[in-house]
Amino acid sequence: MQASGWPSVITMAGPGSPIVAPFMMSVPASNWSLQPQLENDSALVGDLPLSRLLVMKDANYPWLLLVPRRAGVSDLIDLGEPEQAQLMAEIACASRALKAITSCDKLNVAALGNIVPQLHVHIIARRNGDAAWPKPVWGAAPAKACAPEALAQLIAALRRAIPLA
Repeated sequence: MQASGWPSVITMAGPGSPIVAPFMMSVPASNWSLQPQLENDSALVGDLPLSRLLVMKDANYPWLLLVPRRAGVSDLIDLGEPEQAQLMAEIACASRALKAITSCDKLNVAALGNIVPQLHVHIIARRNGDAAWPKPVWGAAPAKACAPEALAQLIAALRRAIPLA
């Protein structure tokens, strides 16, 4: 483990080799903007065809967010069926990449939105013995600042593993 609390980042697919195939749709521009709390608590990985991919700046857990770039969307059912399918494909892609990079014991995937109403999906790499194990991460431990080097390493590994738009 590194000082950040995250395991060393590895890539299973090799340099420039994505873990999954490209996605099925692209998203036209809209009046979408990222909610300020999400922007403050995360760092940009890049854009997928539908969603912005972010990594949380909490060293307790390797933690991704997918935020569909659609204005006024707060629940999965607010998306059309093709966009729902696209979001599921992006969740699967990001989940596979995070699991390969972290060799985690379990992935937690959730869309709550009780505090931040903008639709966003959490993908959290969990380990036996992490700060909240086996309970949910919310409220279990205060956020722990992430070392800039560890954050940069995780972002680089994700960018190698996931085909970004």
